[in-house]
Amino acid sequence: MRTSRFLLLAVLILAVPASLFAQFGVSIVIAPPALPVYEQPMIPAVGYMWTPGYWANGDEGYFWVPGTWVEPPEAGLLWTPGYWGWGGDAFAWNGGYWGAQIGFYGGVNYGFGYGGVGYGGGYWNNGAFFYNTSVNNVSSVHITNVYNKTVINTTTVNHVSYNGGTGGISARPTAAEETATNQRHIPATAVQTQHVRAASTNHALLASVNQGRPAIAATAKPGEFSGQGVVAAKTAGAPYKAPAAENKAAASKPAENKPAENKAAENKAAETKAAETRTTENKAAASKAEENKASENKATANKASAPRAPENKATADKAPATRPTENKAAKPKVASPPAESSKPTAARAQPPSHPATTAHAQPAPRPKPAPRPEAAPRAQTPPHAATTARAQPAPRPAKEAPKPEEKPRQ
Repeated sequence: MRTSRFLLLAVLILAVPASLFAQFGVSIVIAPPALPVYEQPMIPAVGYMWTPGYWANGDEGYFWVPGTWVEPPEAGLLWTPGYWGWGGDAFAWNGGYWGAQIGFYGGVNYGFGYGGVGYGGGYWNNGAFFYNTSVNNVSSVHITNVYNKTVINTTTVNHVSYNGGTGGISARPTAAEETATNQRHIPATAVQTQHVRAASTNHALLASVNQGRPAIAATAKPGEFSGQGVVAAKTAGAPYKAPAAENKAAASKPAENKPAENKAAENKAAETKAAETRTTENKAAASKAEENKASENKATANKASAPRAPENKATADKAPATRPTENKAAKPKVASPPAESSKPTAARAQPPSHPATTAHAQPAPRPKPAPRPEAAPRAQTPPHAATTARAQPAPRPAKEAPKPEEKPRQ
């Protein structure tokens, strides 16, 4: 029995696509989480077939590969899902494949027509695929090739995702499944491979992150992890238990970090000591620079004050000697009254007026009869006398008029 099991695994290796081959040969002692509970998204178009989701394993542990609708590489082919199987000392992944018949997939109940044995979601007839509406969500697309048949599960309904080992499914391949295993197989298509690769890079799909309940449980098309076609898991298939390896790593992490923390503390202490040393050196250098500067300033002050003292003394002696002379010269200038200095200026502004000049300015009068005593001529006043009076601050008295008895000169 053991020999036939390993022969079966050897045959399945040939059907594993290159992208999943690395997972097959890795020894994994930790069982994958339970399958999450989710609904199937709407079929995007006629001709697509359902491929259920599963747990894959990567560098950071198990991650969920969402179920999705895909187009088969050829008409007449059906998809046999992959499964995890216990090989006696480790779990190994058996990749899925396309074939004319459904092969053995570990007895795992993936749902939507994959109840553990065979496929109840549809069949091919004359190049056309007929969908079973009882397990496929195809109501949104106009499909004429449909039928409705209730699928009866012949295996125990649970959410266990692996075959063999502790707690695993104990199903064995039937004769028909063994025959299907030996038939021609086509590996996963390029879009399916890209779908798995995209899931491996999505941190939210890690079991350690989503606790067995991924937010992207299924998609309408491969690789489309956002939009209306994305379906989230309702619940986890079973309470998530962190693998012992994860707990061990978590426990050892503080111990690993402790030396690093001690080293960091030592580096910090060394940096602090170096900083204090630099501060002391800088402080000493600053003090020395200040002392040198003070000495230079003192020497400069002494040098400048030595010749300046005689100069200041000579200047001090000269100042008292010249100050009396300056005061003496300034004294008469201050004593002169301002009125006397302005008087000659006013006198110069007004030309002298005397009788000779005034008489010469007038034309000689014609001989007239002797004037009557009562009609003596009035005294003549120079034309500019009034103007001169306004120009002087203190006007002089007007000239006396000639007496009535005097006659003007001929």
